[in-house]
Amino acid sequence: MWRSLTRLLVPPYQQKEPPAKLVAIVVPLSLRTELTPEEQISMRHLLHYFGKYDKYLIAATGLPVHFEGFKVKRFARKFFGSSIAHNRLTYARVFYRAFTDYKFIFFYHLDSLAFSDQLPQWCQTDLDYIGAPWLQCSDTPWVEQTRVGNGGFTLLRVESALKVLHNRYRQEPSRFWIDFVDRNARWFEPIVRFVRKLRLPVFMKPEGIRSRWSRIEQPSRWGLNNDVFWADQAVRYLPEFKVASVPEGLRFAFEAAPRTCYEMNDRKLPFGCHAWTRFDRTFWEPYLLKVEQAKNGVN
Repeated sequence: MWRSLTRLLVPPYQQKEPPAKLVAIVVPLSLRTELTPEEQISMRHLLHYFGKYDKYLIAATGLPVHFEGFKVKRFARKFFGSSIAHNRLTYARVFYRAFTDYKFIFFYHLDSLAFSDQLPQWCQTDLDYIGAPWLQCSDTPWVEQTRVGNGGFTLLRVESALKVLHNRYRQEPSRFWIDFVDRNARWFEPIVRFVRKLRLPVFMKPEGIRSRWSRIEQPSRWGLNNDVFWADQAVRYLPEFKVASVPEGLRFAFEAAPRTCYEMNDRKLPFGCHAWTRFDRTFWEPYLLKVEQAKNGVN
């Protein structure tokens, strides 16, 4: 019954109209109202290389933000303030629906750097997801297999993402209903209080449901961040979902072990990088734009 009802409520995703625009740059913000010095450098690179594109700040409802040249898309405050909260946003269909006018969204977190404008070229590929590869190295001991890739400097096809998320609910209805209860938590509180008093198996009580929910929709606690989902799991729900190869990922971006990535990429800089302050900052410092360079348009 639950599967049939879920499939009725969540039909297969069908794009209503072809997207009118190629790519939107999306910049998730924290709950802070000021940028750190390192974030200002990342923003400088973004504005220098991507000034002509549609750019969106992703901000919490009610947070006062304004940067010249950016539009703002706001989402519930529960989606901000931590990596877990951000994971929940990037699993939410409402997020991708906000960008159906675009063929791609380009995630540019403010610990990223761009070194050129290669967006049109990468949007012309048949890839659905591309980011910096994860390498088997001392910087990332959790990586068991080198593969693409990180979600902080990432290109994602909007239609494919929505197809994946729709199919995920249709194949695993429990995820849909747990999500539904979470979105409408305030209306379910009286029911939750009543159910707590019943003699139900642990997994059926609110605490058991909450534990299952945290594993599903707060995956960073359990080793499955949203980028791991797109890199490894999305193909389960959409077999044709295409993730970039490691050589393609290296041309696109570096993250951990940038010197190793540089050698693997034929001693060439990538399109950009992520987590430049975290992994070998000294490697990136010669490539940082100065304020004067950005103002004068010097590459």
